[in-house]
Amino acid sequence: MTTQEINADNTPAEPQLIGVLAEFSDAATLVAAARTMRERDVGKLDAHTPYPIHELDDALGIRPSLLPWLALGAGATGGAIALAVQWWTNAVDYAYIISGKPLFSWQANLPITFEAIILSAALAVFLGLFVLIGLPKLANPLLANQAFLKATTDGYFLSLMFETDSAEPAELADELRALGAVNVDTLQANETSRTIPRAAYVGLVLLLVAAMLPPLLILRSRSTTSRQPPLRSFKDMDFQPKFKSQTRTKLFADGRAMRPPVEGTVARGQLQDDDAFYRGIQPSVRDDAFTSISLQRPDDAAGNEAPPVTNTDKGYEPSWVESIPMEITDEMMRSGRESYNIHCAVCHGRSGDGNGPVSVRALSLEQGTWVPPTSIHAEHVREQPVGQLFHTITNGVRKMPGYADQIRPADRWAIVLYLRALQRGRNASADDLPPEELSKLRDLN
Repeated sequence: MTTQEINADNTPAEPQLIGVLAEFSDAATLVAAARTMRERDVGKLDAHTPYPIHELDDALGIRPSLLPWLALGAGATGGAIALAVQWWTNAVDYAYIISGKPLFSWQANLPITFEAIILSAALAVFLGLFVLIGLPKLANPLLANQAFLKATTDGYFLSLMFETDSAEPAELADELRALGAVNVDTLQANETSRTIPRAAYVGLVLLLVAAMLPPLLILRSRSTTSRQPPLRSFKDMDFQPKFKSQTRTKLFADGRAMRPPVEGTVARGQLQDDDAFYRGIQPSVRDDAFTSISLQRPDDAAGNEAPPVTNTDKGYEPSWVESIPMEITDEMMRSGRESYNIHCAVCHGRSGDGNGPVSVRALSLEQGTWVPPTSIHAEHVREQPVGQLFHTITNGVRKMPGYADQIRPADRWAIVLYLRALQRGRNASADDLPPEELSKLRDLN
């Protein structure tokens, strides 16, 4: 329903016609009419159907949307900015080394970059729709037509909005009827829809006031003190129903919150039944009932606990493995050097002579209580099998602690490999060199 303007002589003014709306009985007739009216080029043509009709895009001459390109450009820009900000903050502005990790790694920064791409693309599509289709619109003259309500159920409509005053509505209506339209209505401008209702301004002001309350309350809380506990929306985040380490509880009979492993069980994938790899001894040792605090072997197949026979028996010597039970590669050598420099070099020194910074500092204090670390180049150490070296790293010897809890078995074997390389480099002979390298040295002499 529209409101007519009043002329100066109190006579109703002619309503402003802005277009026509034609209803068709089926989709095929609508598509054919759209093709014909597009050739007339008398106004802005659009179709309204209860379901998508793919032929209409071509019939109406709709060009591809710019939204995909806007989303692509905004997503790429947002992702690049997010990645650059993370690089600047972590690698340049506040470079802080944590556990030897690199200052910047694109893999670690990918989640935030991905979220920035999604957010930027979504905002570009949202704002792009407002610009491309002229939003926001306070009213649409099509919604004032009662017949147009069928556009969401079983109606097929073709709307034509005039772009010039030269269009003849009566002539266009006759032509649309000739193209198969079952009903043609004129569309009039609704002048009252151009003004924003007063209630909308009041609602907008109230919304802005309500939006300012949370930041004002936060500012007040940050600038004042209170003896009352802070308000918590989600108490489970601060007061989680859990047991902390070394605490008591009435839930279990022994009163301990920390539960010990179930006796006689092994975690999945943690069965260390390879004596050569996990203990450095020959598999035959399992039959000798050899066990100790430093050389634990699992219980037998029946689940019976192994007898507490120790290596303190006179004349007993384990059958150490003579070769590393792993494939030796360059990567293993590099890993062994890295692990040695982290865990061993502080006492034994980079070259293994026992002159690491901890030992040098302790000797400089002259307290008389420090025992210098053994040089790995000592003859009795060089003669030890690799299994015994692995056992020493795992369980310690004399004042040297064991590193089983800090270094994985594979990394301990890598350290053994690097130790052998250090010993070989210090005590190498001419026979250890390849023939071509030996000939080069002879030529130099």
